[in-house]
Amino acid sequence: MGPQRNSRILHRITRQCAVAGPINQISRGIASSRASTRCHSTPITLTSLPSQRPAFRSFTSTSYWRNAETSASSSADPSFTTVSPDEVSHFNALASSWWDPQGPSRILHLMNPLRHDFIRSCQASVPDSSPETGLRYLDIGCGGGIFAESAARLASTSSVTAIDPSPEVLAVAKAHARRDPALASKLRYQNTSIEALPVPASPQQDGYDIVSVFEVVEHVANPAAFLDRVTPFVRPGGWLVLSTIARTWTSWLTTNVIAEDLLRIVPPGTHDWNKYINEDELRTHFLESRTGWAEPRCMGVVYVPGIGWKEVRGSEKIGNYFFAVRRLAE
Repeated sequence: MGPQRNSRILHRITRQCAVAGPINQISRGIASSRASTRCHSTPITLTSLPSQRPAFRSFTSTSYWRNAETSASSSADPSFTTVSPDEVSHFNALASSWWDPQGPSRILHLMNPLRHDFIRSCQASVPDSSPETGLRYLDIGCGGGIFAESAARLASTSSVTAIDPSPEVLAVAKAHARRDPALASKLRYQNTSIEALPVPASPQQDGYDIVSVFEVVEHVANPAAFLDRVTPFVRPGGWLVLSTIARTWTSWLTTNVIAEDLLRIVPPGTHDWNKYINEDELRTHFLESRTGWAEPRCMGVVYVPGIGWKEVRGSEKIGNYFFAVRRLAE
């Protein structure tokens, strides 16, 4: 391990120590035993830290997010967007390797079967709530199309609309889809953000049975406002399905330090721990701060090197997880 890499890891550790105090007040999802932990095992000279602590952005706790949740002002502004230019630039750099199963997107390829398993479990949890055939999908932040293509190949799928703000990444998705002519009638890519996509005039007729937001909410600039833009696209009775990462000490260690800095199974800079969202914050957003949503579902998953992703009960409290809610019939 070279001195530059050591410096990056030390910077991550010292940054997390600097925000240890605010974490206890903001993140209810961290168990008290973890919340009481401090980085005192190795003395750190605080004068070597940046003069300002990095901003800790919680989904619901700060006035920034509460203002974001009241989307009346943002919806009136046609230029409003939750797309982060830095995030788009980061994923543009990965575009050419998106479909390499052994490349930087390898863990996404390995996760894809669990995405479908989770969606099926959501539909099965409410009998007769979803049609068995003719399903319409909207895949938001589709990237190179790993999930969108697989969804379009299902016999139960009528159509898949997949959107992404990155033209470079979508060019890769479209080129890969052209290899299979059978996808042409069911899969449509659009280079757009959710804010620029026309809202269905009649959600019952024009909405989507499944709106998927996989590995996206931890990359947008404003998750609460983003989700408010997503929800009108869900057909009454349909499901909003997403995946993200809990904001805990464990997730910081596994995703930022181990996955990015040590094992390099994820490209460095992919994750910002401050943007992670806890499951209880999503439940509060949909079931307490909003109306018209029910049947929350959650599944924690753990990546096992050499094996892949596995469902582990309770792991949603410490790391990666799937979350879904169903839009109530009007």
